[in-house]
Amino acid sequence: MKKILFGFYILIIIGIVVCISNSDIFDSKNSEAIAAGEKLYTKNCIFCHGETGKGEGAKTGTALNTQNFLSSISDKDLYNYVKYGRKGTVMPAYGPRLSDKDLKNLVAYIRDWQTEEKEFDVPKTISGDPERGKTQYNLYCLNCHGEAGVGKDKMGTALSNPQYLKYTTDKQIWIDAAYGREETRMGPSLKGLGGARQLKEKDITDIVTYIRSLEKK
Repeated sequence: MKKILFGFYILIIIGIVVCISNSDIFDSKNSEAIAAGEKLYTKNCIFCHGETGKGEGAKTGTALNTQNFLSSISDKDLYNYVKYGRKGTVMPAYGPRLSDKDLKNLVAYIRDWQTEEKEFDVPKTISGDPERGKTQYNLYCLNCHGEAGVGKDKMGTALSNPQYLKYTTDKQIWIDAAYGREETRMGPSLKGLGGARQLKEKDITDIVTYIRSLEKK
């Protein structure tokens, strides 16, 4: 009888642990950060990046709420993007305006848009021919991202921007170019993905190498 009661108590304890682990008790801190981040986003970001974060704001704004983008960057990347901005563009540096806690809350809110974690097939080494990459860039990227990556209003990110190149890895640029950002004008470019452009891995690697060469040392 005692063994039966002991087993019954064990089951009850396990049930309580499962209920607690499935509850929001341990997520309350993150929930608070997300709620605070939403207020900051509405106040500072919605005008450019849009209410849903898909770049549908009244002014120029990159689409942040795409699973490809969110799967390719870390929270630290997002933090740096917001803190340092993009000099010479409409994206200001929020470091002087927001506290460290505010920046982290804003990152938590943006990260909460991620509903899946995508895997990308990326070359281990991204090192190509910048001259060939320039030719490829002028053929396939210039129309939206401008000559030498200066960017175009409401069309494409300024790829030669010093803050963009400083806080974005070659791997991330490669993923953006190859896989694009769903539900935006930036469609996939890698051969076999069904995009308008059907580029080989080498083509994309050369383009990324050219974009990296625009970084001023």
